[in-house]
Amino acid sequence: MPPQESTPLTPKQFGATNALVTLTAMSFLIWVIYFHEGAGGASQGRALPLINAILNGTSAVLISVGLWAIKRRKRRLHMQLMLAAFASSALFLMNYIYFHYSQGDTHFGGFGIIRPIYFTVLISHIVLSMVTFPMILTSLYLGLTNRLETHRRLSKWTWAGWMYISVTGVTIYFMLHVIGW
Repeated sequence: MPPQESTPLTPKQFGATNALVTLTAMSFLIWVIYFHEGAGGASQGRALPLINAILNGTSAVLISVGLWAIKRRKRRLHMQLMLAAFASSALFLMNYIYFHYSQGDTHFGGFGIIRPIYFTVLISHIVLSMVTFPMILTSLYLGLTNRLETHRRLSKWTWAGWMYISVTGVTIYFMLHVIGW
């Protein structure tokens, strides 16, 4: 038997799938972070925040080089870089969920003016990631299904949001785990 060709989801099917995946992921994250009590204190999870920062930094580099590639009309390289950035972000999300599921919440120990600065960065990071997550999936879908004009229009916004959450993810890591307040 010859292999069957898979047909991509229609835009309507993709929209429903994207909404379901986004709602499920966000609901699960809210449960893990705010309602699930992690075991905490276990030393085996100590490296996970560093891995998250590395994955976020990797995503930022990949999407930056991806933008460079598409501006030079290197479409195949752009696609490879953006898929690699997507994979890096997906690994980040899995690691982030595992860390918070097993370790619980991380509390910020800073005082004074740095405290509202940290929470401003954190809140903007969280809110923008909830908005950007479905945009990343949509940009990926549009690019892979050759809806390039719509892909270009949306991806300008997606790129900015994705870059912000990647860079602030690394910033949050440094504020929580590296800088001694």
